[in-house]
Amino acid sequence: MEIVTDWRDLPERLRGAAVAIGAFDGVHRGHQAVIGRARAAADRLGAPLAVVSFDPHPRRWFQPEAAPFRLMTPGQMARALDALGVETLYLLPFDADMAAMSDEAFAREVLSDGLGIAHAAVGFDFTYGMGRTGSAEGLRRQGETMGFGVTVVDRVDDGDGLKLSSSGVREALKAGDMPRAAAILGRPFAIEGQVVHGDKRGRTIGIPTANIRMGDYMRPAYGVYATRTRLPDGRVIDGVANLGVRPMYELDQPLLEVWLFDFDEDLYGQTLETELVAFLRGEMTFDGLDALKVQIRADADAARAALS
Repeated sequence: MEIVTDWRDLPERLRGAAVAIGAFDGVHRGHQAVIGRARAAADRLGAPLAVVSFDPHPRRWFQPEAAPFRLMTPGQMARALDALGVETLYLLPFDADMAAMSDEAFAREVLSDGLGIAHAAVGFDFTYGMGRTGSAEGLRRQGETMGFGVTVVDRVDDGDGLKLSSSGVREALKAGDMPRAAAILGRPFAIEGQVVHGDKRGRTIGIPTANIRMGDYMRPAYGVYATRTRLPDGRVIDGVANLGVRPMYELDQPLLEVWLFDFDEDLYGQTLETELVAFLRGEMTFDGLDALKVQIRADADAARAALS
């Protein structure tokens, strides 16, 4: 998959796609339904399949002081879209110029003149343009005058009424309901980041951890998780992790601390992706290191059982 970060002066080979448009944070099953409708249009028109999204997320642009909320990094998004057969990701910069565009200007300058799209698929609640004045139906009308078709996808829920939305994922993660989050996403929720140096307390008690800062990821329920971690070389290692601020030591910022089972290699500076497979318990305080060690061993046993 090719990633394109501008809409201006593109070669013809990067124009003329059938596109799905949206933030697509999480690339969950609801997003996948929109992408599926774009794929149907691409097949019908003999056009490439592409996605139009934005970096940073528009919410971060308009609310820079908002609490962390992202469900994935741009790299994770690209891999998820590639797995769905998307040929091009237009990851457009959401900056002052983009924020100031009217809905008509976005449709004409970006979608029609810039990307030369053949068709667009959007969710029923899609909005765009300064002041969010553009709507899905408005885009359909603009497409009629600018020469591209538009498919509006109704809200998608599963047969049990599960809300297939980014907000639904966040609600599940805050509750520590990892099966529900995975059911909406279509895969386990995963945190990707570079391994940083910590205080090395874990190593002193024979439990070395790979420490990853949370950055702009939303904060799932603090506590202990059964995990699977993908290394840069593709190996996947089971483990157990603490996510939070460690009440015993009062960290300034939440940290994901992953103990990889049966593993003893230097990972500092490497980028790992860790799936939070099962929530085992909330954060706890301990009377001392001995009590902490006993609990960590019990957590490891619980994680191995959850992952088996």
